[in-house]
Amino acid sequence: MNDQMNNDLVNGTRRTSFFLGLMCGIAGMSTLALVGFFVLAFSGQGVRLGQANENSNVNAAVNVNQPVANEPTETSVTPVPAVTSDDHVQGSANAKVTLIEYSDFECPYCARHKDTTDQIIQNYGDKVRIVFRHYPLSFHPNAQKAAEASECAAEQGKFWEMYDKIFAANNAGTMSVDKWKAEAKSLGLNTKKFNECLDSGKYAAEISAEEQAGVAAGVEGTPATFVNGELVSGALPYDQFKSIIDSKL
Repeated sequence: MNDQMNNDLVNGTRRTSFFLGLMCGIAGMSTLALVGFFVLAFSGQGVRLGQANENSNVNAAVNVNQPVANEPTETSVTPVPAVTSDDHVQGSANAKVTLIEYSDFECPYCARHKDTTDQIIQNYGDKVRIVFRHYPLSFHPNAQKAAEASECAAEQGKFWEMYDKIFAANNAGTMSVDKWKAEAKSLGLNTKKFNECLDSGKYAAEISAEEQAGVAAGVEGTPATFVNGELVSGALPYDQFKSIIDSKL
């Protein structure tokens, strides 16, 4: 009797353990399945969110780097202004070749270029005319007032004479407002009128406008010479200018 009861108890315990184990296994697997499901679900959502944010950042970067609408891609150049009665001209109005020079009185290369233009006038005579226009560079402290001095002298018919005096002072390193006033006296100008003109800055705006017209035509430095409209930059030797002029005669 006792043996039978013990066997039943053992068998019952075994069955109970089996069922309990089975239930725990099922529960564990279910739990793992549920955990796996949620992990996958949220991981996928995280990937999708991450991709969305990345795409958003890429789009933002593209938008930031887009060019400004209607932004010009190149600088436009206008023709050099035609010669008028307001210009300072050496040579015949009927010359076949016109050299329009944009120059800075304090520029050492312009002083060298003056020797070339003097030689051109001497050798070509009425076949060529030289037109002088102002282009005072901002880093030359005496260039602006030198340009104004030439215009104040022009009021009294002595532009080219003052032009020679100013470039001589450039070569000698003696450029100054006092120098121009002294030269006005040496040229026989009305010094009171000349000094008032120079001190007042009467021609400053006109000189600036002339310079800006040069910029619009493509001038970037001095000297810059338009030979029948063709831009030649720099103080080229006489022989090179001769070749260009001869090709246009």
